[in-house]
Amino acid sequence: MPLSTRRVGFPMEHSERDNPAVMPMETQTNPGHTEETGDAAGLALRALGWVLSDQHRAQRFLDLTGLTPDGLRTSLAEPETLAAVLDFLAAHEPDLTAAAEALQVDPAQFAAARERLTL
Repeated sequence: MPLSTRRVGFPMEHSERDNPAVMPMETQTNPGHTEETGDAAGLALRALGWVLSDQHRAQRFLDLTGLTPDGLRTSLAEPETLAAVLDFLAAHEPDLTAAAEALQVDPAQFAAARERLTL
């Protein structure tokens, strides 16, 4: 049964279980990418969006990290870049608390995400 016609929540047929093209995304494996690191990367990207939403804060981030706008764009998938976003927030408590409030997360989640990105 093609993926587009298979109903969500119904068990897969035997032939589908061994075909990664029809496996639900959360069960597919990607070496080096776990659900935890994916969640951490997602939080870091959301935090980056918050950082970049203010021109002064965005420029401070670029200045402190040494990244250029083009360099940032090309390295968004790199764990080091995502970790730098979280380090930037951790280094300035007012930004940390404001980002946590805006993103509706506990500030400690940024530190936990930082740890998962660098495992």
